[in-house]
Amino acid sequence: MSYAAKAKEVSAVKLPGWRATVLFALLLAGLAGLIGRAIYLQGIHNDFLQEQGNQRFSRVMEVSAHRGMITDRNGAPLAVSTPVESVWASAAEIRLNDPQAAKLDEKDLRRLSSVLGMPEGEIKHRLSDAARDFVYLKRQIPPEESSKVEGLNLPGIFLQHEYRRYYPEGEEFAQVLGFTGQDDVGQEGLELALQNKLAGKAGNQRVIKDRRGHIVEDAGSLTPPKPGADIALSLDNKIQHLAYRELALAVKEHQAKAGAIVVLDAKSGEVLALADYPSYNPNNRTKVSPQRMRNRAETDEFEPGSTMKPFTIGTALNLGKVAPNTVINTENGVFTVGNRKIHDTHPEPSLTVSQVIQKSSNVGASKIALSLNPESLWETFHASGFGAHTGSDFPGEAIGRLRDAKTWKPIEQATMSYGHGISVNLLQLARAYTIFADDGELLPVSLLKLNQPAIGHQVFSKKTVGELRAMLESVVLPGGTAPLAQVAGYRVAGKTGTAHKLEGGRYVNRYVASFVGMAPVSAPRLIIAVMIDEPGGKEYYGGQVAAPVFSRVMGEALHMLNVPNDAPLDNVIPPPAEIIKEEV
Repeated sequence: MSYAAKAKEVSAVKLPGWRATVLFALLLAGLAGLIGRAIYLQGIHNDFLQEQGNQRFSRVMEVSAHRGMITDRNGAPLAVSTPVESVWASAAEIRLNDPQAAKLDEKDLRRLSSVLGMPEGEIKHRLSDAARDFVYLKRQIPPEESSKVEGLNLPGIFLQHEYRRYYPEGEEFAQVLGFTGQDDVGQEGLELALQNKLAGKAGNQRVIKDRRGHIVEDAGSLTPPKPGADIALSLDNKIQHLAYRELALAVKEHQAKAGAIVVLDAKSGEVLALADYPSYNPNNRTKVSPQRMRNRAETDEFEPGSTMKPFTIGTALNLGKVAPNTVINTENGVFTVGNRKIHDTHPEPSLTVSQVIQKSSNVGASKIALSLNPESLWETFHASGFGAHTGSDFPGEAIGRLRDAKTWKPIEQATMSYGHGISVNLLQLARAYTIFADDGELLPVSLLKLNQPAIGHQVFSKKTVGELRAMLESVVLPGGTAPLAQVAGYRVAGKTGTAHKLEGGRYVNRYVASFVGMAPVSAPRLIIAVMIDEPGGKEYYGGQVAAPVFSRVMGEALHMLNVPNDAPLDNVIPPPAEIIKEEV
């Protein structure tokens, strides 16, 4: 049988009629199912389609919170957040790795590269991960640059509203304020210490995009951002400017490595100025040495030298061991303890206790210290805040070094009486002098503006402090080590310090010169501590290098605060040709 005959025979076979009916019923059921599903999704339960559509055309974006402003005590802005834009992209949408589906071509990349000032290769590298839905191209660009990016109208390229920190006073407040990073998070200084209060809480916002990926509609805020709190510091903008200016001049004049200065309110313990030099511009930190970022007044330790003598002598006065007119045998300037000798620059056979302070006698201070129980001296040093935090809560604050009295040898007890073998930071030292300014009470210090004065604790009796204040006043008069610290129209009291630097466990011929004082003596209003690190000229004593800085800052600051004079305007007595220098 031929093929044609066989085909004719097969076609002649009659198929059962129910098969067509079943097939038609199945097709009708499928169509009904599709219509029912469409009705269900479109009319009854359209959440699924809505969600799918939103995933393609809706995006939840983070809304940055405005960081709180930092001001000085009078409301002058010290750190503010300014609005900026950051450029980001969705690598998953752009699909740069898929030439057939890529939304950006080489021409687009060249245009974007030109506007952002970035190499094309770097942009391609950041967009190379096709799975990433978010990648920054450039952070915190200025408005003129962001408008150019927006004008390119490129798919998958977006702008995000952010804030950038700006510091109006620049280098004058740099080390104390610190700075924030690109995410507006505190990295150093008070920006770091106060991060939780300043930061606020970011919100989020839903937006609608067109098919090219551009935002075409604000669909509403899901969670509004919560701005950070504004914080007023204790610092006074004008006094800080004055302190920084004079410190910078002194460091340059004496060819010093660095310097620091602290100005305290003697009644409240508030820090009115805290400056370091050299400094840096926190608004442009490219190629800035980490050394310039250090807050030397808080993080650097040094041996305080003769500025410690009032605490030694105050202990003896408080215990009734000596009186201001008690005569001390100063051994013609050489005193042997064990196999070590202690020297005075200006040898004297004997000095009164008051003269030991005025002329800064190491021998006299050592003899008074050795007449005391070691624990008694340690108690005074500890109660005066040495070897402990100041209460400023500054990140990385050094606490200094104060060893247990049980480990002291006689020579160590002697040298600590004049500030060797003990280390402090400058803020600690300034704080300790609140004892002499506030009738024997040590005050906690604050970098934040206080609504009421802080409460301290008593270290010396009021009688002892009165005697010490008179001794410290004699230091700035002719015959003392710091006549250059005098201030026209005000009585001044203070103490010089000059100490060898300790490196690798050995003293080297480099020095730290310091001066700490207060004014007006009749009712102390300010305490100022000055430290000059490694003066490189012929002059390196505290009375020559640090005292003049104190004088200029104290004089102008008292006038700024309208503090009444307690001495005639012509009270400054010209210093002698040669100023008495303390032994180092």
